[in-house]
Amino acid sequence: MKSAALTDIGRQRAINQDFIFRSDEAIGILPNLYIVADGMGGHKAGDYASRFCVDDFIKEAKGGKFKTLLGGLQSIVNAVNEHVYTESLRTPEYKGMGTTLVAAVINNGTVTVTNVGDSRMYLFSRTDGLRQITVDHSLVENMIQNGELERKDAAHHPKKNIITRAIGVESVVEPDFFETEIESGDIILLCSDGLSNMVDDDKMNDCLEDKKKTLEEKARTLVDLANERGGKDNISVVLTEI
Repeated sequence: MKSAALTDIGRQRAINQDFIFRSDEAIGILPNLYIVADGMGGHKAGDYASRFCVDDFIKEAKGGKFKTLLGGLQSIVNAVNEHVYTESLRTPEYKGMGTTLVAAVINNGTVTVTNVGDSRMYLFSRTDGLRQITVDHSLVENMIQNGELERKDAAHHPKKNIITRAIGVESVVEPDFFETEIESGDIILLCSDGLSNMVDDDKMNDCLEDKKKTLEEKARTLVDLANERGGKDNISVVLTEI
């Protein structure tokens, strides 16, 4: 198993509010860990929120003693949310800050992922191609689920950036969890919306199935594609190949 990660400020933002982490080695009770967080808030608050979230997630994973992987992730996310929320109340310049979170762990042929917000996890397999595993917590996704909007129109909707859940915005958060089987040769893609809003699934699939590129080159290609299409937001990519 190997991984690659890259984050980029994009072409239109003054600061990178994304924060990423990858470890192919154990982090506390977790056999490995891959994270993308996309912060929001004032000039410094979003940057701080995403970094604080990831650092606190790692701290909780190292210090916790949990009976199950799923239960452990639930406890970690709950604790991280509480800590980010408390920090936002404690410091005036961080008031109202928050962050998305997508975090994945691979264990015994299964990837377990948790998400809050619209940062995503995709699974690429040689046989089935690319498919999105997580479900966005966003206004547009709610409209799709309610039959008010077709998915093909979502990418250009004026309210596509409005999320309905985030880490640290309220004292309690409801994360989602997904488990899916993985095989040798599969690639897991975690990303912020700076990639998914700029590059469609077909282009992502073409990049990931290119056998001539290394994992690092694939991460760079995805970031470059997002920038070529405008780079309207910060772009973060974490790739893990089984």
